Amino acid sequence: MSEEKKISKLVDELNEHSHRYYVLSAPIISDAEYDRKFRELESLEAQYPQFIRADSPTKRVGGAPLKEFKSVAHEIAMLSLSNAMDQAEITDFHGRIEKLFKEHEIDLNNVVYCVEDKFDGVAVSLRYEDGMFIRGLTRGDGSIGEDITENLKTIKSIPLVLRLKDQPPKVVELRGEVLFLKKAFESLNEERIEKGEDIFANPRNAASGSLRQLDSKITAGRALSFFVYGFGVVEGLSLPDSHYESIKLAESWGFKSSPKLNKIKGLIELITAYNNAQEVRNALSYEVDGLVIKLDSRNEQEILGFRERSPRWATAAKFPPVEENTILLDIQVQVGRTGAITPVAILKPVRVGGVVVARATLHNQDEIKRKNLKIGDTVIVRRQGDVIPAVIAAIESLRTGQEKDFIFPVICPRCDSKLVKPEDEAVYRCINNECPAKVEARIIHFASRKGADIEGLGEKVSELLFAHGLVKKLSDIYKLKESDLKDLPGFAELSSKNLIEAIEKSKNIPLGKFIYALGIRHVGERTARVLAENTGNLDIFMKLSEPILLNMPEIGEETSLSVLQFLNDPIERNTLKELITFGINPVETIEAKGDKLLAKIFVLTGTLPSMSRGEAQGLIESQGGKVTSSVSKKTDYVLAGADAGSKLDKAKDLGVKVIDQNEFLNLINIK
Repeated sequence: MSEEKKISKLVDELNEHSHRYYVLSAPIISDAEYDRKFRELESLEAQYPQFIRADSPTKRVGGAPLKEFKSVAHEIAMLSLSNAMDQAEITDFHGRIEKLFKEHEIDLNNVVYCVEDKFDGVAVSLRYEDGMFIRGLTRGDGSIGEDITENLKTIKSIPLVLRLKDQPPKVVELRGEVLFLKKAFESLNEERIEKGEDIFANPRNAASGSLRQLDSKITAGRALSFFVYGFGVVEGLSLPDSHYESIKLAESWGFKSSPKLNKIKGLIELITAYNNAQEVRNALSYEVDGLVIKLDSRNEQEILGFRERSPRWATAAKFPPVEENTILLDIQVQVGRTGAITPVAILKPVRVGGVVVARATLHNQDEIKRKNLKIGDTVIVRRQGDVIPAVIAAIESLRTGQEKDFIFPVICPRCDSKLVKPEDEAVYRCINNECPAKVEARIIHFASRKGADIEGLGEKVSELLFAHGLVKKLSDIYKLKESDLKDLPGFAELSSKNLIEAIEKSKNIPLGKFIYALGIRHVGERTARVLAENTGNLDIFMKLSEPILLNMPEIGEETSLSVLQFLNDPIERNTLKELITFGINPVETIEAKGDKLLAKIFVLTGTLPSMSRGEAQGLIESQGGKVTSSVSKKTDYVLAGADAGSKLDKAKDLGVKVIDQNEFLNLINIK
């Protein structure tokens, strides 16, 4: 196969897998396999830049920073919607539609609506010419937007080329919303807190700020999503008269749309849809602040026309507000698993967005100072769906003079150790590894679904075990017996047996999940997988050094330092040894298509004659082998090409077998 065809094949495969992951939420390959193919494509494109395709996924990583955004006029204005604030105003909207139908002599039986989520994000317009994405604009003032094409290209749910079987339209503009899913927003704020940066107040602000980065590489590092909801200019294509069918057509081109997208008829169904959407609002994976209601017929939309700034045929049915005022009764601090001291607002209970809120995060001392909060203040509280509620601001005009400043503690509230605030961080920390609060939080993290997945060992049970002295450190959970549990409040013989069985089952944890479960700072799920894939077992992981870590993909200095601090801590090493004693022996398993290299460990170095390192790694893993980044006595083969470096020298010193590409292919019977 020629290099051009290899590149084209990889681009098609990766784009298909991205569509399945980011649009359909139905991946069919692992993250590791995707990353391997992506690295292979990067390598090929670097060698043969003349074959790079415009829709290559490597185009999504961001380009050179811009000096400014250019202003561009919308050919068709991006208008706003009128609002309906409750059921009565939805009824009024429906009444106006019926009145307009009568005026234009349209059959009232044709009042069919299409409903969609009203996303709380940033509206943009995407222009495609001959199926290729060429320009993306913000809404701006509705008439003129800013050209943010390079930033929009980094969003993986926006296809760079429309997924069409037939001739593409000459021009088609799709309108939609860019937003953060709730989990992505929480992760972004957690990262910013760790770095001592100001947090984003809400997902919408975060999305807006991310899209207005002059350096698109910053945007590329943020997990934004796009949902289509309409069309602008269309040339060379006849859209269906139904808005619903038009959006379904856009879905077939590779876009996501509102999961609420539906056709309904009449006022009763309209009110029912609004109430149902409000009930499930907090369970959604994204922020919404209402339901968009549109006449489904594009012909009827055209007949009814527009007011000055909004269409007559559509409205935004808004949900109740998610901000309320209440009293800041107190500020308390809690200790997290990494020792981070987080102030928490104790509030006079208030209903926000249908949920009673009595506590809210204040993140750190700097946040309290920046917002000038005092105990006793009347404050604005915002709740973003199922995101932790936050205090947005104090209403200083309502102060009586009785309010008190909050004095941040200098010692840990649980173990009386002196708190430490690193110069480059905004967070105070308790550095006592035996602090009860840290241990308790760590056990909860370790047992979580993303970690050891010990069913039944949640927050309440962990607190109960700790309170009764049954668990004082992480490894103690593997000492538990049924007899220890059955007399505890809320436990019976069956629940005791189930928890012990779940603990025993967790001993077979994969290495990536185990590393994540340990709760090492700066090591999330993704980084834990990288560490697991590059070590293979716990023994190698425990022997990691700085050069080896920094040679791993995606591992930077900050993460490397954090991992080494963990591994070199005597208490942590003792914990790992105790866990091994209790039968935990996690390994990283790789799905193999063959077994010719089963359990063989390879190290790759230098440039191979006719394949990339990514291709070689893929072949090794497909035959049951493992690729690591450093040479040791446990290495079976060093596959060396031209300009091999220090790894080749070390292999010779250790007596590790060195092979070239031909010898490697002979090993797996490929000639």
